[in-house]
Amino acid sequence: MSKYILTQGLDQKQKEAILYSDGPLLILAGTGSGKTKIITHKFSYLVKAKGFKPDSILTFTFTNKAADEMRKKISCMINNDIYNCWIGTFQSHCNRILRKEIKELGINNTYSIYDEDDQHCLIRHILKEFKIHEALYKGIASRISSLKSFLVGPDEFLTSGDGFGFDEKLAKVYIRYQDELIRSNALDHDDLIMLTVRLFERNKKLLEKYCNMFSYILVDDFQELNYAQYTLLKLFLSYHVRVCVIGDDDLCIFRYKSPEPNTIMCFERDFPGVKLIKLEQNHRSSRNILAVSDAVISKNSERKNKKLWTNKDNDEKVVFCYFNTHEEEAKYIAKVIKELYLKGRYDYRDFAVLYRINLQSKVLEDSLRNEGLPYRVLGNSSFYHKKEIKDIISYLRLAINHKDNVSLRRAIKSPSMGISASILSKIEHEAKKKSISLYDFIKASTRSDKFPPSVKEKLLEFIKLIESISALRERHASDILKTIFKKSGYSKTFDEEKIKNVEELILLAGNRDVKDFLDRVSLSTNMDEIEKGDYISLMTLHSAKGLEFPVVFIIGLEEGVLPYCKAIEDQEEIAEERKLFYLGITRAKDILWLTCASKRKLYTKLQEQEPSRFLKDVPKNCCQWLEKKLPQWTSRHEPLKERTMTKHIYAVYTTGCRVKHPVWGIGVIRDCYGDGDKQKVTVNFSSFGVKRLLVKFANLEKL
Repeated sequence: MSKYILTQGLDQKQKEAILYSDGPLLILAGTGSGKTKIITHKFSYLVKAKGFKPDSILTFTFTNKAADEMRKKISCMINNDIYNCWIGTFQSHCNRILRKEIKELGINNTYSIYDEDDQHCLIRHILKEFKIHEALYKGIASRISSLKSFLVGPDEFLTSGDGFGFDEKLAKVYIRYQDELIRSNALDHDDLIMLTVRLFERNKKLLEKYCNMFSYILVDDFQELNYAQYTLLKLFLSYHVRVCVIGDDDLCIFRYKSPEPNTIMCFERDFPGVKLIKLEQNHRSSRNILAVSDAVISKNSERKNKKLWTNKDNDEKVVFCYFNTHEEEAKYIAKVIKELYLKGRYDYRDFAVLYRINLQSKVLEDSLRNEGLPYRVLGNSSFYHKKEIKDIISYLRLAINHKDNVSLRRAIKSPSMGISASILSKIEHEAKKKSISLYDFIKASTRSDKFPPSVKEKLLEFIKLIESISALRERHASDILKTIFKKSGYSKTFDEEKIKNVEELILLAGNRDVKDFLDRVSLSTNMDEIEKGDYISLMTLHSAKGLEFPVVFIIGLEEGVLPYCKAIEDQEEIAEERKLFYLGITRAKDILWLTCASKRKLYTKLQEQEPSRFLKDVPKNCCQWLEKKLPQWTSRHEPLKERTMTKHIYAVYTTGCRVKHPVWGIGVIRDCYGDGDKQKVTVNFSSFGVKRLLVKFANLEKL
């Protein structure tokens, strides 16, 4: 296949990026510049024009969904089945290596992979045991994940001092969490990468073996790599530097905070002589949308400069609309969508409404339903995280790995085996005392007198069920799932909707090997399940990564929402929030609406809101400015335009804004309610704690 055919339909810079293969290559790809197209075409070029074998090209993607789509496109381009080639996420590649090599680390290769939900279940179990408030589980899970992303295990954390924000309770939970993983013969997603790094650092022959397997390395969404992933990439490049990384530092929204510069800067430092190619032609958005996006993101200082441009002729202006309440905002958006749809130019699938936090979707859903418009909330929950699916999968995982305690705790209660909480507590206590798995203890107890005959009978019935499933492990995953559904008693307890979900699971399992199927399920994320259909898409800005829509609405552009209240006091966090806004803007192809409201219900309170500081960066000549209200206050940031002031005796405070008290000093507003001389605020003062104040007597100064 000629170079001409492989580069047909590409712009000049895209062609240059595909044809260069002499050394390390860094492609700085502006949004909408065809980043994924570069990877697929470069892979095909290396195979067809350079003679590389498909399985010698190691390709990293950000999501499993992206890997599947890439695999299909490349397969069509080179006219070859590449199902078993190395195209996937860091986690999937590491799992593939560890399934073969993990015995070098003294770990059994039948390990279970714990997803975020399993991780949360285990941490809550530990917190309950330690009598620590269970509501902290998400924060602790996030901290543990962050530590592992820096290759910091429990032992390193204990000796780190203040280097990683040492906390005694966190250390205690982290140590126990890792011990429980070992006892359950399980790894979480971060372990997959951390253990692969450890494997290669300890065994140089094994590292050399895998380095020699791959003639070229491609990395998509390079900007999102954390420290552990970047360390692993450098290990793969120990013996050659034939690598192409592609990314956009302006879209780095998931990477953990690091004392290191971002990965793009690290790459230039670690690989001197790297060739840099900038892709600045945007093939997605209109000129006005690009002008707005550039004006917003240019305020971030720690970035590579890019000037995006487009040949698209659409001169439709970006619309900014200011509402009195969040309900008016939602109703108006629903009407605009309906009008655009009825004009026949767009289908429902062409519309997306983006927001900062999931709470914002409720009022939108109500408005769309009232207008009779089809919609779907995306990224909220995974199919594989539905209770009935997790329950069925827990039987399958336990049948393959008897040490999997998280799966056993779920399976033995779903459906209930009639075993009381006190018996389960005793099983937990005795198994922990003997340092064995729950399954091994239950199996041993059926041959002893530890429990009454009626309890032993139920436990024995459970063990026989699991072992009967284990005996089927060589059969297709779908066959085993059917057996579980029938023998576990689930088929008698599920309603019609849950039965349909289980039937879909069986269909998805197909003729897969059970271990491969379990790996795929355990490595899936919410971002892998965005399906296409003719409906309006509602999603958070984070979930919108990698997607594009002809018509986009970004709602809630207010202080405390976007930027989020927890980011307001930190300039680095503000820069991250600006990236999120930029990401949302650049999802739009033809039409972009930006909206905010002066009153919004967040959590349980209706709050006064100020327009987002990001709006002052939006160039007025690119926008059509609409107001659906008369403002009753002015922003403490630059005004959007000249406003008519109404009388206010006291300043209006909003959640997240900073104030100064003559005695207690500087604090942050955490809640506010009431109007006029009855307005009250809850303020968190750094040295004096939380105070609840009546504004007219508080003598607060707004900063």
